[in-house]
Formats: sequence, structure tokens, C-alpha cells
Amino acid sequence: MARPNQARREDAADPIELLAACHERIRRFSGLAQKLAAAKGAPEHEVRDVAAAVRRYFDEALPLHVADEEESVLPRLRARAATAIGGLSALERIVDEHRDHQHDLAMLVMLCSDLVEDPKRLDERRMELEELAKRLADDFERHLAFEEREVFPAIERLLPLEERRALAAEFRARRTERDAGGVHTR
Repeated sequence: MARPNQARREDAADPIELLAACHERIRRFSGLAQKLAAAKGAPEHEVRDVAAAVRRYFDEALPLHVADEEESVLPRLRARAATAIGGLSALERIVDEHRDHQHDLAMLVMLCSDLVEDPKRLDERRMELEELAKRLADDFERHLAFEEREVFPAIERLLPLEERRALAAEFRARRTERDAGGVHTR
């Protein structure tokens, strides 16, 4: 009998589960950025640690998720999109929204880098961080909800089990490459 943790690892062959876990992390780190903006009187080491975590997630992990979708999921769905998930325009919407997020993400990463260097600047940068974190959280929520409502069911409905397993393997390979010090190019 498999222990609960073993069963979970076996489920990691499901790309929808892997994508959903990424979506939860996006939500969590978006919320963490908002909490950072609202933190008044927080010790400098906490500001530094939270800013570093937010920066690291959005600078290192999120691009892997975007690559999962744009390089692995969307090409497979494009071939079948004429009748699924609103056709090609729905898939292009995802890519367009990824592109639309880039500026705000770059600003958030830069702002968090500044706070890692000098956590005392939180008070002077609070308003900017608050507006940016809220805008990103709202944009992400709309984007993620669309993917969960439209793309996840399309993956399950349109892609055979072998292709879904291949997706999961590609997702894991991107992270293994990153963890091994490889460079991921888009």
C-alpha cells in the first residue's frame, strides 16, 4: 500500500495537477507581495526575506510555468483548437496576457530587489508596491481562472494520456534543467 506522499508523487504525472499547483503558487506569491506592501513596522530581516522570496518566485519560477504553457501545452492544443476552448483566439489570449504581465512583473522584481538591498525603503515604496501587487493579483486571478475554466478541461478532453504524460515530463525537465544550473531559453 502506497503511503500518502508516494501516491502524490505518482499523481505528478498529471499535467493539470502540476499546472494547478503552479497557479496556487502564483496566487500565494501575489498575496505575499500584497502583504509585504501592507507590512508596517515589520523588522528589516522580514522585509528582506519576503521581498527575496517574492522576487525569486516571479523571476525564476514563474517563467518556467509560462514556458510550460507556451512551449508545451499551447502547441499541442493549437492542433486541436478549431473546435475547442474558443478556437485559436483563446490560445492567443493566453499568450497576449503573459506578454501583458511582463512589464508589471519586471517592476515587481526590481522593486523587491531594491527592498532586499535596503528594506528601510519599504515605507517610501509602499504605495507603488501596493498598487503593483494589487494590479498583478487581479490580472493573475482573471488569467488563471480563464485557464482553469477553459484550458484545463481541454487538456483532459483533447490530449491522449501519452501526451499528458509527455507534458508532465517536459514540465519536470524544465525544473531539473534549472536546478542543475542549465539555462532555459524561451
